[in-house]
Amino acid sequence: MKFILNLCICITLVLACNTVNEKKNNPEIIDSNKDYQIEDVLIETRDGIKISAIVCRKKGLTKPKAVILQSTIYVRDKGRDLNTIKESADKGYIGVIAYTRGKRFSSSEIWPYEYDANDTYDVIDWISKQKWCDGRVGMFGGSYNGFTQWASTKKLHPALKTIVPYVANRPGMGLPMENNIFINPNYEWSFFVGNNKYLDTVAGNKSQHYRNIMFRWWETGVAYAKMDSIDGIPNRLFQRWISHPSFDEYWQKMAPYKEDFSQIDIPVLSIDGYYNDSQNSGLYYLHEHYKYNPNAEHYLIIGPYSHFGAQRNGSKKINGYTVDTNALINTNEITYQWFDYIFSHGKKPLQLKDKINYQVMGANEWRSASSIDEMSNETVKLYLTDQKHKNVYFLSPKQPLKKNFLFQKVDFSERETGNNDYYPDPIIRPEMDLSNGYNFLSEPFEEPVIVNGSFLGELNISINKKDFDFGVTLYEVMPDGKLFHLSYIVARASYANNIEKRELLKPNQMNKIPFSNTHLVSKKLSKGSRLLIYLNVNKNAFSELNYGTGKTVSKETIKDANEPLEIKWWNTSFVEIPVWKD
Repeated sequence: MKFILNLCICITLVLACNTVNEKKNNPEIIDSNKDYQIEDVLIETRDGIKISAIVCRKKGLTKPKAVILQSTIYVRDKGRDLNTIKESADKGYIGVIAYTRGKRFSSSEIWPYEYDANDTYDVIDWISKQKWCDGRVGMFGGSYNGFTQWASTKKLHPALKTIVPYVANRPGMGLPMENNIFINPNYEWSFFVGNNKYLDTVAGNKSQHYRNIMFRWWETGVAYAKMDSIDGIPNRLFQRWISHPSFDEYWQKMAPYKEDFSQIDIPVLSIDGYYNDSQNSGLYYLHEHYKYNPNAEHYLIIGPYSHFGAQRNGSKKINGYTVDTNALINTNEITYQWFDYIFSHGKKPLQLKDKINYQVMGANEWRSASSIDEMSNETVKLYLTDQKHKNVYFLSPKQPLKKNFLFQKVDFSERETGNNDYYPDPIIRPEMDLSNGYNFLSEPFEEPVIVNGSFLGELNISINKKDFDFGVTLYEVMPDGKLFHLSYIVARASYANNIEKRELLKPNQMNKIPFSNTHLVSKKLSKGSRLLIYLNVNKNAFSELNYGTGKTVSKETIKDANEPLEIKWWNTSFVEIPVWKD
């Protein structure tokens, strides 16, 4: 199984810099380009912490300007960061980049996510009071920088006029856990950003080392919470995160939550990708924004992009798939077109035909809709039947007349094999995974159809334990027999009804497990294509291992695997797939 980090970890060589004590009177950074006035500043927050930031203005500027702010945990101030704020100045704005507390010249401890909401608000407040600011601030950036934009809207500052988040993180939802399952790449990331004032490039270059630790955890069967004991180095951030397996107040306070979205009345442009690992983070904000503020001016551009690709210009090839020629966009150009539209009455970016703007894979076209629901004009409901043909089961539009089940047994003490190869790499596969789990295949489509949106469903199951983690993957089986990965979900059954509160399953009784937080996609299926659902128990080295005892999962060990999981997948289970039929 291949697994790619769902965090924007870009390894860059960072040179050592002076400490806070060596910075006096906010001296100007020496810059060889005479066109810019670039200054270091320390911005004091309401609780007395100093936030390190850099301000860039064009020299000779006499009139105040709108400010373009980036707020980030990634300190690359010897090149990349300077270049990006210079670009803001070149575009007619003031460029500012601010760093998470504890980073660069801030003397505080580093706690990713936890203080960004208040701190970014305070940074905006400080900016708005400077003589070079005309009282208007816009923000942009991806991944962690996308998160800080949303964090700043938990309490909206009057000076903040717009945000442009790309593939925005939502802590607690997508990372460091996905649907309440902790995933392993975040373990390494915590050292990369948390070890020093800049980026720990030594840790960042030890990917194989951390991968070996992951497999040693898997092979030895120790508790997930003991991962850093295997490493021999305490991981304080990892330990802090896994102590909050529910989407509790710890996660809720980091960014807008429920009614907080109702007061976000500024224009928003979000950019995301079908193959962005943390897509459910970025689209969470969109869903909740419209849920609590139906009149929100929130636009989305989405296409066949990865986590990195959506922040740049996409890529001609992603996970082995060659994208349509018109799928490639210039994210940076669109961003500044948007800022000109907001701040200077410029033209709205051409891509924004409606609120939801999406590239249809396989059709080489863009389409638009007023909402995600309006992307589809029909829903295909298909049952996971027990009727078998060769090595697969039928995915039928008709509910089976006789109630029955498929039986699966999973031995968590056995570590030679893993279950649930769900990750979309490669996107096009030569054949089905028949090693374990179940495959359900539909009849071929008689006419072309577009799968448009996020599929959902309900699993009706009975197990001999109190919990389990599952995976559901949706494929197109093309006429030539190859599989095209469309969407997936991995989730913990005990949180199916409420991600904020764990509800253990009743052993040996019927349990209904609804799911909906799957990845959004748009793909044209040709005549003769079929849909395939791959269903499995999640058991592999790339995430927590849920043994089903009902104890805190991160504390379970291989000693809890004495009794294999026995599960009955009932044929009343179904999926609902949104499609567009012309």
